[in-house]
This record gives sequence, C-alpha cells and structure tokens, in this order.
Amino acid sequence: MKKLVQKGFTLIELMIVVAIIGILASIAIPNFIKFQARAKQSEAKANLKAVFTAQKAFFQEKDRFSSLTGEMGFEPERNNRYAYFLAATGTLEDRTNSTIAQATTYTGIQVDTFKYGSTFSQTYAATACGTAAGVVAPPTPSFVATAQGNIDADATIDQWSISSDSRVFTAGGNCTADANNPSGEPANDLNDVNL
Repeated sequence: MKKLVQKGFTLIELMIVVAIIGILASIAIPNFIKFQARAKQSEAKANLKAVFTAQKAFFQEKDRFSSLTGEMGFEPERNNRYAYFLAATGTLEDRTNSTIAQATTYTGIQVDTFKYGSTFSQTYAATACGTAAGVVAPPTPSFVATAQGNIDADATIDQWSISSDSRVFTAGGNCTADANNPSGEPANDLNDVNL
C-alpha cells in the first residue's frame, strides 16, 4: 500500500506568516513616511540657501537687501511643496496654472498648487519661533526669509527660516529650532516631521 504524503502549508502556518508580515509592516511604514518627509524638507533648505546667496549677491551690487523675488533673482523650480516669503505683506507668485506670469513685484512664491492642489497653498504667518520675514533697510541692513509647507498632509505646517544675521532662539512653545543659528544656515522653526 502506498502512503499518501500531502505537501503544503497548514492554515496555522499561513496565519503566523501573515501576522509576522503585518508586524513588520506596522514598523516599517511609519519610518518610511518619516524618511520621505525628511527628504521633502531638503527642498526648503536648498531654496532658502539659494535665497541667502541671491540676497548676498544683490547686496554686493546695490548695498541693500530686497524683498522682491524678481529683483534679486530668486525663482525656484516648479513642483515646490513650500511657499517662500521674503516679506510679511505683498503679492505671491501664483503657481495655480501651467504657466507662471513673470513680475518683479512678487514678495514670495506660492506652493505649486497646479501639481499639489489648493489644499496645500499657504498664507503668510510668523513662524513658531516668532521669526517674521522681511528686510531691514540700511544703515544696519538685514533680511529674514521663511518657508512654510505641509509636507505630510496633517494639520501642522513645517516652518523654516534663514537670516543674514546670526540668531539665538529661546526654547518654549512649538519652536523646534536649534538654540544658536549662524547666518546663512536654515533653521527649522517648526519641525512637522518629528511631531
């Protein structure tokens, strides 16, 4: 008589494998989302450093800083997730259409809502550390630029700033910036990734 040998997995074994995969996924997915959001923050850091470089070059020619993006030559590429502000008031470059109307009177750049939708558009606000965008005229010229964006689709807005002056931030509230911030170094005023 031949003995029948069945090959395969039992239901219990399959359920154990599914449970292990579920546990690994519950650990990996939040970490992946966090790393993805950190990668998106590199846009703000790179563009704020571009603002700093453009402002310094403009200052060498004109002996003043500018709050106008067209005047100083700041124009980030499309698909920007952050809005950039060089002044607390003024007109933002509209990025709701496939083409951008060029003007020298813009004081900031809006989020590319043509790609990301209007729910990601930003309005100006001082950052969680009390940093306000703007330009101080000579005799002691300085500037502060800010970037604000919703990079992980929650209610908290990721906030960055850069300044021509070194700054000291005091702990408290929602301010997540390092205490000492040298000039030309972007500060993460409100870190949306770690909240």
